[in-house]
Amino acid sequence: MKVFKAILSIVFTLALIWALQTKFGDVPPLGEFLNPSTGFWQNAESKNIIPTEKLELKALQGKVTIRYDENMVPHIFAENDHDLYYVQGYLTAKARLWQMDIQTRSAAGRLSEVVGPKALELDRYHRRMGMTYGAEHTLQGIMKDPVMSKVINAYSDGVNAYIKQLKPGGYPIEFKLLNYAPEEWKPINSAYLLKLMSETLAGGSNELAMTNVLDKFGAQVTNDLFPDYPTHEDPIIPTGTKWNFKPLPIPAPPAAFKAQMLASMKDKEKIEGIGSNNWAVSGSKTANGYPILANDPHLDLTLPSIWYQMQMSAPGVNVYGVTLPGAPCVVIGYNQKVSWGVTNVDADILDWYQVKFKDANRTEYWYNNKWNKVNRKVEEIKILGQKPLIDTVLYTHYGPVVYDNADMAKKGRINIPVGNALRWIAHDESDEFKTFYLLNRASNYTDYREALKYYTAPAQNFIFASADNDIAITPNGKLPLKYKDQGKFIMDGGDPANDWHGWIPFDQNPTVKNPPRGFVSSANQSSTDQTYPYYINWKFEGYERGKRINDRLTAMKKATVDSMRVLQTDDYSIRAQDILPTMLKYLDASKLDDTQLAALDTLKKWDKYCNAKSVGASIFSNWWVRFYNLTWRDNFEDKKTLLYYPTMDRTETLLIKEPNSTWFDNKRTPIVETAADVLSSSFNATVNGLVKDHGEIGESWQWGKVKPFEVAHLGHVPGFGSGNFVSGGTGSTVNALIDGHGPSWRMVVQMGPQVKGYGIFPGGQSGNPGSFFYDDMLQTWKDGKLEELLFLQSATETSPRIKKTLTLSK
Repeated sequence: MKVFKAILSIVFTLALIWALQTKFGDVPPLGEFLNPSTGFWQNAESKNIIPTEKLELKALQGKVTIRYDENMVPHIFAENDHDLYYVQGYLTAKARLWQMDIQTRSAAGRLSEVVGPKALELDRYHRRMGMTYGAEHTLQGIMKDPVMSKVINAYSDGVNAYIKQLKPGGYPIEFKLLNYAPEEWKPINSAYLLKLMSETLAGGSNELAMTNVLDKFGAQVTNDLFPDYPTHEDPIIPTGTKWNFKPLPIPAPPAAFKAQMLASMKDKEKIEGIGSNNWAVSGSKTANGYPILANDPHLDLTLPSIWYQMQMSAPGVNVYGVTLPGAPCVVIGYNQKVSWGVTNVDADILDWYQVKFKDANRTEYWYNNKWNKVNRKVEEIKILGQKPLIDTVLYTHYGPVVYDNADMAKKGRINIPVGNALRWIAHDESDEFKTFYLLNRASNYTDYREALKYYTAPAQNFIFASADNDIAITPNGKLPLKYKDQGKFIMDGGDPANDWHGWIPFDQNPTVKNPPRGFVSSANQSSTDQTYPYYINWKFEGYERGKRINDRLTAMKKATVDSMRVLQTDDYSIRAQDILPTMLKYLDASKLDDTQLAALDTLKKWDKYCNAKSVGASIFSNWWVRFYNLTWRDNFEDKKTLLYYPTMDRTETLLIKEPNSTWFDNKRTPIVETAADVLSSSFNATVNGLVKDHGEIGESWQWGKVKPFEVAHLGHVPGFGSGNFVSGGTGSTVNALIDGHGPSWRMVVQMGPQVKGYGIFPGGQSGNPGSFFYDDMLQTWKDGKLEELLFLQSATETSPRIKKTLTLSK
């Protein structure tokens, strides 16, 4: 018996040792994770800051001084460019290494290596979209530039200097949770980040859904429901701006396209309401007589934060702003002379082409009246715990055939057409970092325009203000020369007339400098009025945010930084202003119960602000969405076929001008419904839904409680996000907070003899959940406040806000 107990004890001990060293599903080996010397305990950080520290790094060419402020923002002072970007890479890796690694893996299609088969379809999608193909071309462009090749290499060397000195105990906690080690950083990784940004801002597609609409309803209905210019608009370049250039000849659409769009009726996934804001106000409208610039790019909010704050100073440059972890230079920011910011243009720079193969071998495809060779690219996707997947991607002169067959489409993205080749600007050679390198050093408007020449994608509205009292905005990027509506639908890949026909010349991209109204602005709405000779896209974001911004800026006099801060957090609903009176007009109060009457009374008294405590905002927002869905669902909801819903703008126009339109009639009922019927049923459903989910009308109906909001962890690790919190705003208000999406960086810059910057992002400088500086700025961001940014003029400048000095030497 004693021998049996001894054997049992040994077996149990061995089993426990094996279990502690083994990964089970998503659970890391607990022995390693709990190890006091190398496990997660090592990731706890003290709030106490060591005031002075020295460090030697072999590759430095001179001395570098780093001053840290109370938020752990590094202010780098280097003696040369090499050291500036080397140290930028080193410090960014020190703060955000896992974020850099996982984002690069995502873009490269390599997540399965560390998380297993659950990421396989995403990896496969990114490979087949040509993310590597595009990153390789971007790197080629960077390496051709003698300045930027040195910058990207110095940055990469700095990242690797940190990685090489890192021991397992110091690995960021996410590496320990996933049980893998950081790998060498390569220059192409920085290019991958540009591809990831292109996918985020210019990787959406509605051509398949629009083509299905055209096939189902015919050209007449499609042209009516999906016009090329909205009813409501307040464009980025002010209406009436004269174009002082002679445009290139506009390509002619092929005969097949003309016939398609002139045909009679055959028979009877992009998300609206998300985007970014920026504006610049001339000194004529400000209190101190110098321009003020504001920018708040809206993205999916995460912890760690999307951005990393930094000041970078060396001979010829002293710049402050936010950087993308993994990429050199300041992306949005200011120096002593100029400030700049960006919002997304939403240009049509991604198109689909139907490909005809010669036979089942798919070695040749039909183009320009002959058979052309297909190129094959073999992708090996490594999968944790499984054999690698070998995937062969077919490449035409347009680009890759993303999904070969229907089985791929079923497992992947529903908006990707099967058997179609992708033409995407993100595949082209480019050198976007050069734009930011030059903007960081810019002194005036001429420098700003020179910097923009190097920018390819994703197209951005570059806003500008200078100490010379110049303001400007340019919807800028490498924009293809197209016939009108080219790319609105899937195109015939065999007809050369459907090719991109060159590029809109850079100096003919829409731009305006010092307009008479005294300000420039953008909120992802249409770039221009309809007099602009070139086609950029048929659809942009709704006009509401841009309209509200322009209304407020028009009325402003003696504007201050605080005027801009308040506008950035403005949650007044132009949408409600436009359509709520019509919606209320059609409600018959005599048919409402007590709760519905109370909701109606609340709406009538509502001030149209979507603040966190507003009950009216909850009722209106839910009512409008239900009305929109009820209007279109019976015609556009199809389980077998992806159809694109008409826009909010077209729906508003239909309600206000065509209340008896056939589109309001539900074909599934015997009676003929009008807008009044749809409004009544959707209002009743809204009130019933709010009662069911939140109880009787009262505080529980407040917008901040009805609309949950969270800043989630980048890897969605439970406990590493912010948790839900109440917030105001919505997709169509300036403060566009919705579904975890919102202002990733709020910045206001007051130009003048002494420039002053203010900014905040929803998180902190550190990527370590065990650090005080992981989310220390989140509350300030929630409160709608800004922090004054410490913009030092020298390494020796004193300030009570400086908490640490790090000196680096060879």
